[in-house]
Amino acid sequence: MSIQESLLHSVQAIEEHYNAGDYIFREGATPQFYYQIVTGEVKLNSYKEDGKEFIQDILSENSCFGESMLILGKPYTVNAISLSKCIVLKVGREQFFQLLQENPDIFIDMYTTLSEKTSEKLVLMQKISSQNAEERLVELMNQMKDSKENKDKYSFEIPHTRQQLASLTGLSLETTIRVIKRMEKNEILMIKNGKIFY
Repeated sequence: MSIQESLLHSVQAIEEHYNAGDYIFREGATPQFYYQIVTGEVKLNSYKEDGKEFIQDILSENSCFGESMLILGKPYTVNAISLSKCIVLKVGREQFFQLLQENPDIFIDMYTTLSEKTSEKLVLMQKISSQNAEERLVELMNQMKDSKENKDKYSFEIPHTRQQLASLTGLSLETTIRVIKRMEKNEILMIKNGKIFY
């Protein structure tokens, strides 16, 4: 879900530039802004007690993030970190709520998107709690491919590295690589020039 950039600029959106690895916000901080990616990629992550990274989501252009915590007024439960050079529009809390009041259709779209994300997360969490590593990866790949029109076998290029897939599913990198090779052998996916096609 994204809001038209012209609308965001009409409520004094600020354009911020980030380099790969920059924190946009940190876990525990108080939400102040609505964020929307113009260009680049952003990951939402947290770290377990042992320091292992858990990636909640990887977002690209026209995606918004942090809006649920902004609406709730509760501290962030994740970090937002740029994965590449990024341009992000941010709108202050008051201006954002003014925008929603003046454009109730945007609020409905946002509510629908948040509901879909919550539903997808619940399904993914059920699969992730499974001990079966292949089930975890298949569910994640199904969710990524679900929004695409072409559902043919091997038609979707997985846009993440093996390390990112591991972090998104709570698996180790070694397990992820081993399972992906087995999935290729079983013709569940195809690897071409190092890229995964599902």
